[in-house]
Amino acid sequence: MATLLYRVGRWSFRRRRLVLSLWIAVLVAVGGGAAALSEDSTAVGSSALPGTESQRALDLLKERFPEQPVDGASARVVFVAPDGETLRDKGPAATLEQVIGALRDAPQVAHAVDPIEAGVLSEDRRVAYSEVTYSVPGDKVTDAARTALTEAADAGREGGLAVEVGGDALEPQPEMSVLEIVGVVFAGFVLVVALGSVIAAGLPLLTAFVGVGVGLLAITAVSGLVTLNRDAAVLALMLGLAVSIDYALFIVMRYRSELVAGREPEDAAGRATGTAGSAVVFAGLTVIIALAGLAVLNIPLLTEDGLAAAGTIAVVVLVALTLMPALLGFAGRRVLGRQGRVLGIFRGPEAGSGTGRTAGQRWAELVTRRPLAMLLLAVVTLGAMAVPAADLRLGIPDDSTAAEHTTQRKAYDLIADNFGPGVNGPLIAVVDAGANGDPERAAEQARELIRKLPDVADVAPPAVNKQGNTALLQIVPDSGPASEDTENLVAAIRERTEAVEKDTDATLHITGQTAMDIDSSDRMGEALLPYLAIIVGLALVLLLLAFRSVLVPVKAAIGYLLTVAATFGAVVAIFQWGWLSAVTGIEDTAPIYSLMPILLVGMSFGLAMDYQVFLVSRMREEYAHGAAPTEAIVGGFRHSARVVTAAAIIMISVFLGFFLSEDLSLRLFGFTLAAAVLFDAFVVRMTLMPAAMALLGRSVWWLPGWLDRVLPNADIEGAGARPDDEAVAAPESEAVEEPVAGTVGEDERLLPGAGERRP
Repeated sequence: MATLLYRVGRWSFRRRRLVLSLWIAVLVAVGGGAAALSEDSTAVGSSALPGTESQRALDLLKERFPEQPVDGASARVVFVAPDGETLRDKGPAATLEQVIGALRDAPQVAHAVDPIEAGVLSEDRRVAYSEVTYSVPGDKVTDAARTALTEAADAGREGGLAVEVGGDALEPQPEMSVLEIVGVVFAGFVLVVALGSVIAAGLPLLTAFVGVGVGLLAITAVSGLVTLNRDAAVLALMLGLAVSIDYALFIVMRYRSELVAGREPEDAAGRATGTAGSAVVFAGLTVIIALAGLAVLNIPLLTEDGLAAAGTIAVVVLVALTLMPALLGFAGRRVLGRQGRVLGIFRGPEAGSGTGRTAGQRWAELVTRRPLAMLLLAVVTLGAMAVPAADLRLGIPDDSTAAEHTTQRKAYDLIADNFGPGVNGPLIAVVDAGANGDPERAAEQARELIRKLPDVADVAPPAVNKQGNTALLQIVPDSGPASEDTENLVAAIRERTEAVEKDTDATLHITGQTAMDIDSSDRMGEALLPYLAIIVGLALVLLLLAFRSVLVPVKAAIGYLLTVAATFGAVVAIFQWGWLSAVTGIEDTAPIYSLMPILLVGMSFGLAMDYQVFLVSRMREEYAHGAAPTEAIVGGFRHSARVVTAAAIIMISVFLGFFLSEDLSLRLFGFTLAAAVLFDAFVVRMTLMPAAMALLGRSVWWLPGWLDRVLPNADIEGAGARPDDEAVAAPESEAVEEPVAGTVGEDERLLPGAGERRP
């Protein structure tokens, strides 16, 4: 593979104008497809949970109550009369009636309840709410329908009422804000610091723009054919942006090292693509497999998120292997910038050429001198961070977790304070009496049974369908949708379904958005351990192929598990327990979004393999060239620690940019991935891993002879990209573009040994 990538790198360098033109054409073509296809989507929704009781009950409702939009979006419009007045007074009542009329005439609205007619008023008659039901699911509500909803609320405010709106009909799609771009800006600053050259720093940002741009535009185009959930594009953006900059940085840093060693720019680009590019392919492939593997869990939300992010990563890898060498052809030697130390931890290219001790080398020497103490320190630190993970509780974010100043949060609080928190998340009981049963009798028995349970505020009288074989009951819990008491209530009702069936031959099912959220969280929790086992097994196989060692994969897998555990612990402490709320601003704690743990397992695996590959492949290279085990560790850090450090800081910066969002889901994912990178890069890969390798000595590279014979040679350290110069040099007759301006100049004269070949 390294030889092939070497040739790809040289070809892209020589044909840089063609390569750049092709990628611009791809970007424009995909953008055109996105503009054409995203305007009119006819695909079905993707929120189904196959095999869950709530989904089966929902499907039954669709069949037995076809006239009702049972899976339609909803909005709760809350009205508050001015001080000293009630909603039954002439003025407020007229304004309320006007708003209800506007809601009923709004696009996609199936019906809107008049709270005065329905008697949905608070005890003081100052607060009421209207349940607005839409004919389409939440992901199908159009901008026009949302605009009509907000305009109706504005009309009520102009009439003197306080009007707040909640529900999934109003839920906007997450978007990047100016604050979230801070992470990208800081990543650019880190690149300038790490590379000492504005030109070199700009190249990874440019490839990130192209790679992520193509990926996101492709997702937008696909969304015109298949409806994707609201998180798919954001997660693809978050992960794609971070790894695209990192992958490009790895290649640029290797290219600079090759230039310093005396290579001509074209040969340096080929060797950088063959060596660092081999690691990029391997790291990218692990991310793609891990994310695409989410599809085996048969959870549509995870499948969409995983495939969208995996597709973006695939594009990012292709851009790094082709567009980056082309851009290096335009930049030539100008990527070297000024030499010398920057901020104490980053050096110019000479730091990896053996002319001085780097910070990474000094750290590796410290770790390998006290390997047992450093190993214990790392394990104890991660273990302590992991303790809160034992209290991990999953759930789905709702309006109770929205920012306090938002209308969704105000609507939720008004309903909870005046009508009870359970009104924000009622349950639906579906009683199926069959062809010859008595649904009313069965429903009444179920009603009486449910009313006797704790945490039940009210059970409405049954409503029977036209066919006379199915009835439904609305159950209002005493507690909110995300409360553990509500989860226990759903479980208690389901435990008693057999009693209803025994006495009436009718079946009882529980559904509704709250029940579906509970089932979704349970399903995610059940899938976590099997998926984690798949990922660990995958890591063992891939690292065995990459490094031809038995103990390196085992050590890496253990480190990965410690990273996941510590990250879970940090997430629970911050988001569920409310630690450091004065710093984070997260004062209202809630269960952890049920998508997060599985996505963390998949995403952090890919990120962990990045650092594993780039650090250990260089150690393997040193060891293969005759270095002693400890010398190989130190040599690997001398060459790779600074780039891994820069890459980790860049990833953390990008992810923490999303932590600045007001959207709780984005804040959660941003913090989670930033914490995973922090633990894995600096504690596991830079401390625990070298300490363990130093303790194991030569045995860390042990591989049974029979296994050595059957394993294919992945050449992850890029040995194939370092053939003899005579063997790999392009034929003299081959057309090569002239070097760009600036390929030879003052920067070159600053380099020791510039223009000379390696001995």
